[in-house]
Amino acid sequence: MSAPIKPATSESIEEAAAILRAGGLVAMPTETVYGLAADASNSDAITRLYEVKGRPRFNPLIAHVTGPRMARTVAEWPELGSKLAGAFWPGPLTLVLPKKPGAAIADIANAGLDSLALRAPAHPAARTLLSVFGSPLVAPSANLSGTISPTTAAHVAESLGEAVDLILDGGTCTIGVESTVIAIDEDKAVLFRPGGLDRAQIEAIAGPLGTPDEAAAPASPGMLKSHYAPNAAMRLNVTEKQPGELLLGFGDIGGDLNLSAEGDLAEAAKRLFSGLRELDARKPDRIAVAPVPEQGLGEAINDRLQRAAAPKD
Repeated sequence: MSAPIKPATSESIEEAAAILRAGGLVAMPTETVYGLAADASNSDAITRLYEVKGRPRFNPLIAHVTGPRMARTVAEWPELGSKLAGAFWPGPLTLVLPKKPGAAIADIANAGLDSLALRAPAHPAARTLLSVFGSPLVAPSANLSGTISPTTAAHVAESLGEAVDLILDGGTCTIGVESTVIAIDEDKAVLFRPGGLDRAQIEAIAGPLGTPDEAAAPASPGMLKSHYAPNAAMRLNVTEKQPGELLLGFGDIGGDLNLSAEGDLAEAAKRLFSGLRELDARKPDRIAVAPVPEQGLGEAINDRLQRAAAPKD
């Protein structure tokens, strides 16, 4: 059995908002991946969210907002934050900013940190839900922690089953990998996670991006070494598969499934998680993956592949 899946209409979005106000969990579409939404101020709802996902509680969550106005109610807003939000919100950019004292965000949502991760999604259903709800929603990917992220409503149902109160179906995610996460410290920006917005676009506004302390506890989502993983083991940067393997191709390396025969990184990002799911369902000994260029969205694709291939704890 699975949670009810309903097309994202005005009626189902009103129903979703009512469920969230009552402390429930709703899977909502975004342009990146489907998110598992809960009231960001409700610690009981967020505790249930962590339990449903099997997510470590030291791993903070992204709070989704309608835009800068809502974000300013919970976070300090430096000038660089205004510039980046002005250029890329709504869209696949998460900003890690200082949390305002007394902000209506449960401490469990940001793992006790003095910062908040905030994003304004571009998907119309997510934006409407946030507007109807009227305050921030935390919404990590709507799947079991560490497994392949969902890019369709069906993926959510397969992963979480009845653990969700409602799944809003907004179609296939148009970007297909999670947001880029940037921490802002006054006039400096640090790349915590590559994602659906490529580095060059951000650096055109923020200048060269710094790197986080790898030894520190996660200061934002997406920093765990093992994440996004299929059941099968993985082997990366492969041009020929070995016995027992299925090959996830790219460009001229066709494979058993090709992320983009034309070598289009945007198409490859959109198809990455669904491609891994499709090959994993065939129960290979291992999934081999063709090389993907480390440029533009290739940085985010390779980040997800490296974490998916990392040894599981």
